[in-house]
Amino acid sequence: MTQKTNAARLLDQMGIHYELREYDVDPEDLAAEAVAAKIGLPPEQLFKTLVAEGDRQGICMAVIPSDTKLDLKALAATSGNRKIQLVPVKELQKLTGYIRGSVTALAAKKAYPVYVDETIELFEVISISAGIRGTQILLAPTDFLRATRAVVELLAHTKP
Repeated sequence: MTQKTNAARLLDQMGIHYELREYDVDPEDLAAEAVAAKIGLPPEQLFKTLVAEGDRQGICMAVIPSDTKLDLKALAATSGNRKIQLVPVKELQKLTGYIRGSVTALAAKKAYPVYVDETIELFEVISISAGIRGTQILLAPTDFLRATRAVVELLAHTKP
C-alpha cells in the first residue's frame, strides 16, 4: 500500500484530486528523467523541484521539466535577486525536510517562494515528487499552482 506523505495530506486537506504512482528507486540514478520513464510519462511532463538561494531574497524553489536545466539568470530576475545559486545537496533536508530525489514544493518544512516554469500549463496532468523517493504525485497543473501559490515564469532551457 502506498504511504501517505505530507504532500498528499496537504492535497487531501485542500480537496485536490491526485494519483500516487510508485516506482522502483535506483540510488545510483535519481535523475528525474529516469523517474519519468519508470512511471510512463514523457520527461517534459514530470517536474523536478530545485532549491536555490539568492543574494537578496534567500531560499526559493524552482519547479521545471525534468528534461531541462534551470536558467539561474531567469530565476534570479523573477525572484528579485541579483545572483542565485542552487543549494548544496547536503543542505536540502535541513531546509526543506526532504532529501535529494524527494524534494517537493508541497508541504516543505518552511513555505518558501515557489517559481514554476511556464510550460507546466501545457499539460492536463503533471507529475511531481510525493516527498519520498519511489512515489510521484500526478495532478492537474492548476491544482499544483493553487496548492503552492507559485509564480509562473520561463525558468528553464532545454539541454544542449
